[in-house]
Amino acid sequence: MTQADKANAFRALHIKGNPVILFNIWDAGSAKTVAAQGAKALATGSAPVAMAFGFADGEKIPLNLACENFERIIAVTDLPVTMDLEGGYGVDEATIMASVTSGLKAGAVGFNFEDQIVGGEGLHAIDVQQRRVAAVRKASDDFGVPAFINARTDIFLKAKPDTHSSAMLDDAIIRAKAYADAGADGFFAPGLNDETMIERLCSEVSLPVNIIALPGTPPNDRLAELGVGRISYGPVPYKKMMAALGEAAKSAFG
Repeated sequence: MTQADKANAFRALHIKGNPVILFNIWDAGSAKTVAAQGAKALATGSAPVAMAFGFADGEKIPLNLACENFERIIAVTDLPVTMDLEGGYGVDEATIMASVTSGLKAGAVGFNFEDQIVGGEGLHAIDVQQRRVAAVRKASDDFGVPAFINARTDIFLKAKPDTHSSAMLDDAIIRAKAYADAGADGFFAPGLNDETMIERLCSEVSLPVNIIALPGTPPNDRLAELGVGRISYGPVPYKKMMAALGEAAKSAFG
């Protein structure tokens, strides 16, 4: 398939109530392992990719290195692969478009794109983030690949679960609709784990909703019942693997 074909195939996997499962990877080796278990698509996570190269999360890994790593992943799989682009490595539209184009040249068929101010405090204002999402859409259209834009909000991830409120959910729904108007294809709400709130988000937002399977999140079958369209795992697989590696090394050294 062409890159555009893979992008369309990836888009078709997002079905409310029948979510695509993305067990996040970080390099070519992890891509081959996860693909062999029956994955329908693959997704990098910004945190595991950065940590695997010795960097902290938050656009600390140079974009060219992240893209080189992504090219190696693409080389070992025929599956569609989506890229975590964080905040686009810049605030202005021109920088974002250049970053998206770099990801597309590396073979990406979609992007996670977040609304937090990377390296700063809080979230971008809705109108600012709309323009930023629109820049991702334009870069993808100009490149000729209908990339799946998974617009992420950090409303819930930046707050403890027991502080999540209906007002925060109202804000998330407003943002989801605004991002959809700007060209987003999916809405990612990491950190949200309350069943009632997830169900309302899925019912009131036209876009397929992505929930991350962090500890305390409902199991996948329940998320499907709530209407979720995409389930990802973020840094969890990498952290578990590194914990196992640490235990093995500890045992070896006595």
